[in-house]
Amino acid sequence: MERWKGRVALVTGASVGIGAAIARALVQHGMKVVGCARSVDKIEKLAAECESAGYTGTLVPYKCDVTSEEEILSMFSAIKTLHQGVDVCINNAGLAHPEPLLSGRTEFWRNMIDVNVIAMSICTREAYQSMKERNIDDGHIININSMSGHRVAPGSATHFYSATKFAVTALTEGLRQELREAKTHIRATSVSPGLVETEFAFRLYNNDPEKAAATYENLKCLKAEDLASAVVYILSAPLHVQIGDIQMRPTEQWT
Repeated sequence: MERWKGRVALVTGASVGIGAAIARALVQHGMKVVGCARSVDKIEKLAAECESAGYTGTLVPYKCDVTSEEEILSMFSAIKTLHQGVDVCINNAGLAHPEPLLSGRTEFWRNMIDVNVIAMSICTREAYQSMKERNIDDGHIININSMSGHRVAPGSATHFYSATKFAVTALTEGLRQELREAKTHIRATSVSPGLVETEFAFRLYNNDPEKAAATYENLKCLKAEDLASAVVYILSAPLHVQIGDIQMRPTEQWT
C-alpha cells in the first residue's frame, strides 16, 4: 500500500457499514479519502476518530445524494478543485427494498437501479475521466458487489435487488474490457460478499426489526472490516495482477 500514500480515494456510501470500514482502512494506510453520503454527520465523526488515532491519511466528508447526477458531477468537480482528482474509486453505495417481482412497487425498483447501477456507472465514468486527464495509469475502480450478483437466492424480497447486482457483475467485466481497449493499466475489480453484519438487513426490513435481527443470528457473519481487508488486498496487488472478482461468504453460509 506504500504507493497509495497521499493519493486520493473516493468512497461512496461511506457513513456506515462497509463504506465506513473501507474509508477507515484507506486513511490508516495514508490515503486522502473523500467519503460521501446523503448525511455526513457519521463521516465527520469517523474523520475525527481517524485523526485521534494518528492515522497518516485524512478523511474528507462530502454530502452527496448519488441518485442525483448533478450532485455526483458537482462532487467530482469539487474533488478536482481541492485534490486534483480521483486515483481510486470505491463504488460502495447500494441498497435493497423488499419488492417482489410479482407485486413490487415500481418506484422502489427504480430506486434500486438508480443507486446500484446508474450511480455506480456515473461515478465510474467520472473517475476514469479524472484519471485520464491527469495521465494516471495505475488507478483502480472497485465495485462492492454481492453474492446476489452471482446466484439468485430463494426469497422474493431480494430478487429485484439480485438483478441489479447481476448488472454490477456485467458492468465490472465490461469496464475491464474497455480499459484494455483504451490501453490503460487502470484496473477494475468487483468484491462480492455474502452475509455481512451491517445495517443492511435493518434497512431492507425497516418495518420488521425482529426479522432483520434474525438475519444475523443464525451464523457467524462477515464483518465490514473483512470487506475493508479485501479492498486493501486488491489495492496491494502488483501492477501486473488483475483481480477480477473476490467472492467471500461466511464459512457457515449455505447459499
